[in-house]
Amino acid sequence: MIGNLELTRTHAAHIGSAPVVSARGMAGAGQLSGSSQGEGLGKARSFDSYLVEAVDYVNNKQMASAANVEKMIIDPDSVDIHDVTTAMAEANMSLSLAQTVISRMVSSWNEITTTR
Repeated sequence: MIGNLELTRTHAAHIGSAPVVSARGMAGAGQLSGSSQGEGLGKARSFDSYLVEAVDYVNNKQMASAANVEKMIIDPDSVDIHDVTTAMAEANMSLSLAQTVISRMVSSWNEITTTR
């Protein structure tokens, strides 16, 4: 079954024994994006829905980072500085990745249109 992907640790020195979940860590993390319990694998999603989902993910990271910084400014004792820096690094990395993907998509599109 494709929806139940797990990483098998083959070396005793690897830390942890719990199954690895997706980076989002949300409920349903073992499922493929866009599929639910009742849907079959034949149901395809459009490219724009993947693009909108990716932009929403980057936006949520940016909003969470801004909220943590705002909370730190208002009440410094209510938030750990490590959480703030981690959220800022995650937001920066997701934005950088999005910029790289967009840049490569544009250059690929330009290459495709010039080879016609």
